[in-house]
Parts: sequence; C-alpha cells; structure tokens
Amino acid sequence: MTLQEDFVKTGNWLFRWRSYLPLIFISLVLVGLRDFEYMGNSEVYDDWWELFCLMISFIGLGVRAYTVGHAPLGTSGRNTQQQVAESLITTGIYSATRNPLYLANFVIGLGVVFFVHTGWIALIYMLVFFLYYERIIFEEEAFLQKKFGEAYLAWAGQTPFFFPKFKRWTPPNLPFSFKTVLKREYSSWFGLISVFTLFEVVGDLFLKGRFIFELGWAVLFFTGLILFVVLRVLKKKTDFLSVEGR
Repeated sequence: MTLQEDFVKTGNWLFRWRSYLPLIFISLVLVGLRDFEYMGNSEVYDDWWELFCLMISFIGLGVRAYTVGHAPLGTSGRNTQQQVAESLITTGIYSATRNPLYLANFVIGLGVVFFVHTGWIALIYMLVFFLYYERIIFEEEAFLQKKFGEAYLAWAGQTPFFFPKFKRWTPPNLPFSFKTVLKREYSSWFGLISVFTLFEVVGDLFLKGRFIFELGWAVLFFTGLILFVVLRVLKKKTDFLSVEGR
C-alpha cells in the first residue's frame, strides 16, 4: 500500500469516527480541572474568562450555522459512514476556505479547552486536531477530486485549505435558511452548553469541595434543554423544519 493509499484509508476510518473525537478532549479537560483555580485567584475574573471562552465557542457555532444555512441538500452534512457530495459548493464561505465546518469545529474546541486556562491542554488539542483532521481532509479531497475533476482542482487552486481569505469572496447561491440550521445544528448548540455547564460544576466541585449550580449556568442549561427537546420533536415528528432542496 502506497503512502497516499494509506492516508486515504486512514482518513476514511477517522471520518467515520470523527464525532467521537470531542469525547477525548472533554476527558482531557476534566483531568485538567482536578487542579482548577480561578483566573487570577478571583472568582469575578474567572467568570469573565468563562464568558470569553463561551463566546469563542459560539463564534465557531456561528460559522457552522452560516455554512449549513446556505448549503444545499446532500452537502455539508453529518454523515459518518461515507463521503457524500451531491454538488461542489464554491460560493459563500466556501469561496474563502475549503473546510469551513472543520474551521468552525476548531474554534468551538478552542473555547472548550481554554476554559481551564492550562497551556498544555490547549497545545495538545491544537496538535491532535490538525494531525487528526489532516488525514480526514486528505481523504475528502481525494474523493472530491475524483468526483468533480477539473472543477474541483480549479476551486482548490485558489481557495485556502483552512484559514480563510476573503479576497475572492463570492456570495452564496442559496439564501440563508434558519430552519435548516435549527434542524441540523440544535444538537451542537445543546451539546456545547452541556459541556460548559459540566466543566463549571466539576471545576467548582474540585475547588470548593461541594456541588454548586450557579443560577446563570442553570438558566442557560435548562433553556438549552427545552429548546433541544422542542426542536428534536419538530424534526422527528413534523415537517415544520423541512425546507425544499435543503
């Protein structure tokens, strides 16, 4: 097996299991929380830091929402068994970066690992993320090149691999669909809120030796839980969130 074939095979395997990668980093952060201390030994400073980390992750969610909200059916999906691309998207955010969803995931993860303000955890996260997704992207690009040929090569030749550049920005072909975002990303939203709430509770547990569920986090968590249940029911039991062509 050539090195290229090995990269494709490994990337395909990692692609199928990519949804479980966050569990590794959640475990890593929980280990880091054993030595948790308030930022600057001040609970007020630490609250502001937590809000900053949450905003970083929300920016990543915003990138995901923008990408998914303009994507046609059969693209930018959550499929885990095999690559799917009914069409090649080269407009909108895909005119600035070839991998906007992975960029979004990276930003979301940064907010999570920054939560414990421990440098070694952040460094491990960035190293593992790029090593992991390098193989996935290699396999994806081999698939896209085979399917779309010269059209893909022409787009890839002028579009950055990861970090976006907006010099060649082209407006998206499809209008933004808020319903599509709700349908496809409600679990990401609630999952992120749940993780941050878990870290907050566990951090205080290690630091103060008792269970504390602060009002602000409780409101955020239970609001997210209600929205999750409502949107899941709408998705599974009705056509309310369905949009033609999405």
